[in-house]
Amino acid sequence: MIEPMSPKYEWGQRVRTLLDLENDGSYPDQPEEAILVPAGETGEIVRVGHHVDANISVYIVEFSNKFVVGCLEDELELEIQENR
Repeated sequence: MIEPMSPKYEWGQRVRTLLDLENDGSYPDQPEEAILVPAGETGEIVRVGHHVDANISVYIVEFSNKFVVGCLEDELELEIQENR
């Protein structure tokens, strides 16, 4: 049995997209392949899941445009907050 990979990110963390996130058909009211969230947009992880067959973490991220999108680790990075 393969041990599940530990997630890189946690619930509640602020993240930024590294690339445009397109509609894969999950949003039927949007055109297929429409950009739901542009690269550089920030959001908050609201759930962390695991795809058992692929042994990868899946992050459910809520973005400011109110889209909630499932993302993979290579699509995200932590949002760096500047000290003021």
